[in-house]
Amino acid sequence: MTSLEGMDLHISNPMKKRIRLAVSLFYFGQGLGFASWASRIPSIKTALGLSEAQLGTLLLMIPIGQLVTMPLSAALVNKYGSQKILPITAAIYAIVLFLIAFAPNIWILGAILFLFGVSGNMCNISVNTQGVLAEQLYGKPIMSSFHGAWSLAGFTGALLGLLSMNFQIGTVGHFAGVLVLLLVNIVLNRNFLVAEESKEKSTKKKEKFKPDWLIVQLGIIGFFSMATEGAMFDWTGVYFSDVVQAPEKWITLGYASFMVMMAAGRFIGDGVIAKLGRQRTLQISGCMMFVGMLTSVLFPNLWICTLAFMIVGLGVACNVPTVYSVTGSHKTIPAGVALAMVSSISFLGFLVGPVLIGYIAELSSLRYSFAVFSLFGVLMFFMVSRLKIFNQ
Repeated sequence: MTSLEGMDLHISNPMKKRIRLAVSLFYFGQGLGFASWASRIPSIKTALGLSEAQLGTLLLMIPIGQLVTMPLSAALVNKYGSQKILPITAAIYAIVLFLIAFAPNIWILGAILFLFGVSGNMCNISVNTQGVLAEQLYGKPIMSSFHGAWSLAGFTGALLGLLSMNFQIGTVGHFAGVLVLLLVNIVLNRNFLVAEESKEKSTKKKEKFKPDWLIVQLGIIGFFSMATEGAMFDWTGVYFSDVVQAPEKWITLGYASFMVMMAAGRFIGDGVIAKLGRQRTLQISGCMMFVGMLTSVLFPNLWICTLAFMIVGLGVACNVPTVYSVTGSHKTIPAGVALAMVSSISFLGFLVGPVLIGYIAELSSLRYSFAVFSLFGVLMFFMVSRLKIFNQ
């Protein structure tokens, strides 16, 4: 295998397909790592005797690690290139996942989860930069399919976790197997990543990039979508239990319907974007978010809410991939730096969304909080309609 570094981007179609496969598998690897950790949270909670409050505090260590390293991730990707940073950080991510299984107490587990967030963020910035570069190489929308690979990895990771527990494989054995898979994935695909153009260093003056109003607006659109995603991840089960009053065996139906349609939407999203354009696709997505959330509020019936959450899943599917795709083509800010800025704002939605749902529900009701969140789709619709960059 030969590295793609320094090669002309006008390359053969078979090589383009190999590059796309490599980038997809790096997305898949990152999703598999996170899903593997998530699938063993109950086992780790029991093994360390953690209370719900202690577990909640520990879970915050991952996003804290992600947020505090945003500037560092952007600087490393901008300086060395995502094709060099991604294999290294992906390997670190896999190793840190394996170390989680050996945490003997809450303090060490907290420190490891912080590192898990740090390495995960570096993977996130570099893999999305690779996604942008691969899309530019193809000259057509393919970013949604990359995020679809991440979603598919979520199902795979959950299945592996379920199988490992059913076959009484401990967390160490489970994470060891995932570590081997992830390292093999890196070795097989690291030489097929896209290299950025070399940066001239004719001056010693350091460039400073500040977020402009366009970057902020793209981040806010991402915020609305990720806040909705975060709310759906954390509150669909509670909504089906408390509001829909679904039988216990159907409580996870809302979450499953949302996840399936979000993953499916990401695999078909590139074709939809190519046909309708980014702006029209995001406008429709905003409408679907609004209609789906509001329908679940107005008709708290088991099957109607299942359909409503499927609509929400389709509504959020292409938003973040599209925003990242547009962000990576910013004219004055390097892709890695621009993505770090937008993802910082967007990811706050993922953190704040579930918390905001809880506070609104405490003040009024869970149905009312879902009604408030339906407005994010409306706000996204109007913001997307005003930005000409989505038409380019």
